[in-house]
Amino acid sequence: MLDQTPEQPGAPKNGGPIADIQGLRVEFQTKDGPVLGVEDVSFSINAGETVCVVGESGSGKSVSSLSLMRLVEFGGGEVTGGKLLFDRKDADNVDLAQTEPNLMRSIRGNEIGMIFQEPMTALNPVFTVERQLTEGLRLHRGMSKSQASARALELMKEVRIPEAERRLKQYPHELSGGMRQRVVIAMALACAPRLLIADEPTTALDVTIQAEILLLMDRLKRETGTAVMFITHDMAVVAQMADRVVVMFRGKKVEEGTVEEIFENPQHPYTKALLAAVPKLGEMTGKDYPEPMVLLGRDQDEIKPIIGTDETLLKVKNLTTRFLVKGGFFRRTVANVHAVEDLSFSINKGQTLSLVGESGCGKSTAGRSILRLVEPQSGSIQVGDVDIMALDGKGLRNSRLDMQMIFQDPFASLNPQMQLSDQVAEPMHNFGMFKGAEVMDRIEMLFDRVELPRSFMRRYPHELSGGQRQRVAIARALALNPKLIIADEAVSALDVSVQAQVLNLMMELQQDLELSFLFISHDMAVVERVSHNVGVMYLGRIVEMGPRSAVFENPQHPYTQALMKAVPIADPRQRKDEKDLNFKPIPSPIHPVGYQAEPSVYREVAPGHQVLITDSGY
Repeated sequence: MLDQTPEQPGAPKNGGPIADIQGLRVEFQTKDGPVLGVEDVSFSINAGETVCVVGESGSGKSVSSLSLMRLVEFGGGEVTGGKLLFDRKDADNVDLAQTEPNLMRSIRGNEIGMIFQEPMTALNPVFTVERQLTEGLRLHRGMSKSQASARALELMKEVRIPEAERRLKQYPHELSGGMRQRVVIAMALACAPRLLIADEPTTALDVTIQAEILLLMDRLKRETGTAVMFITHDMAVVAQMADRVVVMFRGKKVEEGTVEEIFENPQHPYTKALLAAVPKLGEMTGKDYPEPMVLLGRDQDEIKPIIGTDETLLKVKNLTTRFLVKGGFFRRTVANVHAVEDLSFSINKGQTLSLVGESGCGKSTAGRSILRLVEPQSGSIQVGDVDIMALDGKGLRNSRLDMQMIFQDPFASLNPQMQLSDQVAEPMHNFGMFKGAEVMDRIEMLFDRVELPRSFMRRYPHELSGGQRQRVAIARALALNPKLIIADEAVSALDVSVQAQVLNLMMELQQDLELSFLFISHDMAVVERVSHNVGVMYLGRIVEMGPRSAVFENPQHPYTQALMKAVPIADPRQRKDEKDLNFKPIPSPIHPVGYQAEPSVYREVAPGHQVLITDSGY
């Protein structure tokens, strides 16, 4: 399917690398003076090769890629040194650092494709998906409207978007985070670029889609000779994808080697610390309770399991949430999207329940329904003694003191025009919880707890990396001392070293404050680390639920078994191939107006371990 485009990028004419970065230096002008983003970074990417660039948030990974696209200038940066040599298909080699804007426009999106980290900010909210997918094809490839539309549909199917024809007509806000990311990937692949820059391309994707997207990119690379610069913080993805690895730290390259050398014999202390912070699936086998990770330089004696209590904090019963599908001249309701169907679970005080499943399975909608950010059709939600479904507007507002949410996309959930200190203070001002100097003291304490320097309080969201922004979102969620936090992919945008610290932070806070978490995630290794109980969702229902050890060590439902098989392992010698993925196409969650969904019926395979016996189409 991938080789149907008329032109394919071939190997470089002179046998050299497709992209060669030499001594790159990038500076940013800030109100505190110039800041070095990247200093003296050099590496090359050959045809048909994947070079993974790893390092923590703010290490200069994304700055290097944005420099190659010459997009760094639009973010206040400037390439002040070095060469960015690029081997063009039908023209002479160019130094992208010196290329004039008109030529850059024809290279961008055509010869160099880029998959951005945050899909909501990478897509235009006022254009349909089809308009955005066909734009590059018509501009760079001279396709007619119908040819571009046919290719767009083909690309949507390649990245495994269900009901691709209907999705093309939708707008970005109508898609889930994972689906938006797949649209961004399809846009980058549209013109079959010579160099594909993937900046955290699978961050928002669950393991099943991630595994397929990685195989798709790998196949593209093999069939077309595309060079891939893959920026990620997920070391399991590095193990799956990389030929070579470049490790960055504080704007400099500290180590480079083949994927086997980096994983099996790391030399630099930072690389060793990075690999130590990777949660590995199976680490928690035999343990009943979650416990913080052992990080380098931390005393083993400090690690205590988080037991929680027997007191129920949240009880959800038969929760159903549907979205209306309108059509026809009079915009009548013609169908319903059954996003969440007959969901029941409970969470104890001081414990964590994780919801896992594919993009679009209803995990995020379930979390939002509990807070009534989207209105459920039916069901009951009890937090302590409070019936959330019975509350009026004022009562619901007051209930938010006890329930807070950490959203998936930190850039979209922070106000770009407010300083970070004001954003963390805002909930306190809204509820009048702290007065005068107490507010500042609490903001400083929260910044300390999420390990951000106090100097960041004067900054704005665009001045932070993705991981740093997510820590601000966590600090804001903690501002009101809530009892329940719904964490929607709260650590998916964080690199491993920061992710490990934030997970430990969340577990320490859970231990200290008896916090309960509803943890929505697609990262199975993280879920295994933090969860007391796990619910696996598919098509709006929980298909398997029970204690974490039971679900992970003895999965019973075929979907759970397939999910476990797709999880990438942080070991380059245990790479997955297509035979490990036996996923069926996801049936449509859209049903006509009069459709009656059957209730969820479970059988108990062990105490507390339940498996759905209603036919869910899997």
